[in-house]
Amino acid sequence: MKDRVLVVDDDQDHCEALSATLGAMGYEATFVTSPTEALERVGRERFAVILTDLGMSEMNGLELCARITGVRTDVPVIVVTGKGSMEVAIEAMRAGAYDFLTKPIDSKLLGLRVARAVQHHRLHEEVRRLRVATLERSALGELIGKSQAMSRVHDLVARVGASDICVLIVGETGTGKELVARALHASSPRRSGPFVAINCGAVPAALLESELFGHVKGAFTGASASRVGLLVEASGGTLLLDEIGDMPMEMQTKLLRALQERKVRPVGSSEERSFDVRIVAATHRDLEAEVESKRFREDLYYRINVVKIQVPPLRERAEDILILAAHFLQKFAAKAKKGEMVISRPVAAALTAYDWPGNVRELENCIDRAVALAQLDHLGTEDLPEKVTALRTRPVCHGAETDILPLDEVDRRYIEHAIATLRGNKSLAASRLGLDRRTLYRRLEKYASQRA
Repeated sequence: MKDRVLVVDDDQDHCEALSATLGAMGYEATFVTSPTEALERVGRERFAVILTDLGMSEMNGLELCARITGVRTDVPVIVVTGKGSMEVAIEAMRAGAYDFLTKPIDSKLLGLRVARAVQHHRLHEEVRRLRVATLERSALGELIGKSQAMSRVHDLVARVGASDICVLIVGETGTGKELVARALHASSPRRSGPFVAINCGAVPAALLESELFGHVKGAFTGASASRVGLLVEASGGTLLLDEIGDMPMEMQTKLLRALQERKVRPVGSSEERSFDVRIVAATHRDLEAEVESKRFREDLYYRINVVKIQVPPLRERAEDILILAAHFLQKFAAKAKKGEMVISRPVAAALTAYDWPGNVRELENCIDRAVALAQLDHLGTEDLPEKVTALRTRPVCHGAETDILPLDEVDRRYIEHAIATLRGNKSLAASRLGLDRRTLYRRLEKYASQRA
């Protein structure tokens, strides 16, 4: 795409001549004869550079420059003036101008100044892009994955992170629901506030109210001092109610009231305390089914489920397995001071063939164990748990002697099974089978010719 340049001058003939010169230099030049129209276009369109005349009747170039740079610091403004004095140059710079030119304009000098301004704009855009990318990476933290399923999660986090609405995160145990909650917090205006998490299923029912709402000294046996509850402690930040599906019904009623009124009454106290916290809930349970069976309050369900984020199990994002494994390998190898380590091809094949019922948490533990056991600069299958490698050692065929097939036939059937399982994605099948893509295509051509 050509860099766009906007020319502003109340002299239309000058605008047309300057635009034609810039067009011949390879820029997409357009012009307006009204400073007000220029401001409107700058507000809705993207330009790499703006050239404005200094002496205009409706609004002078310095005022226009100041107003443009006040809202678009990324767009350099070049002021064109008939007076080449130092005073004019200083005034232009004070108004935020990037550069200035004097009339009559030398086309060679015009080309040099505009090219330099365009380069300045590009550098500004690149810095902005890198800043956004860094912020996104920082917000996503260890929420790693390039699969379509994880891209949907990343997209939802980016879209709802900046708001204060309640989010319900649903997924199997070990999928990384807390990482999603932390990413939501990190991408929100509350990122400088606390992130507090509580596992509602791990705290005894009798203590859960005290944990969330707090208590005063002497409220119950063992309450030797007053304590602020997590709802107040997390004020200004985010509170993750993990495994909310395991919360006792009586506590659900009290939590609903607290969320509605944004106030809590500590156990043993007669006074209420306000809190300002974003609620994120997570569960491995099917809360709709729990509501149907009267084990979870319907009104609380709708209160926490403003936006639902479904975290996919690892078996549904197989293309992320090796990305995650490499991340964990780097992390644990550095921790164990083992230097740079790599994943061997047999290990990669074993990792991608396994179903990972424990999801990302199980994969992380597997790599941690493998790094601890590894004696070389790479992971071998002997470093993996037996259940992970078992799939690679099971016999392909079972039954009588007559059922034994030639290896070529076993190979063909397994490749076709892999392609069918991966819904015809041959590139992914080649990767999962540990084959080069060209090798896979050659084998498929051979099988096709054998059938012909």
